[in-house]
Amino acid sequence: MGSVKVRQVRSTIGRKKNQRETLRTLGLKRIGDEVVREDRPEVRGMLATVTHLVDVEEVD
Repeated sequence: MGSVKVRQVRSTIGRKKNQRETLRTLGLKRIGDEVVREDRPEVRGMLATVTHLVDVEEVD
């Protein structure tokens, strides 16, 4: 399987609790943070929850 690079681009201020917790679970704490995660269905589901807060890029 490949990987995805996730970068937080928007703030969590005023967002729902589950969206804030999803970003923390992904390992993102502040705007500009980047993490690389394995491309799995669980991660894709988390990304679907916060698509408006992050940028996602495929990585090989």
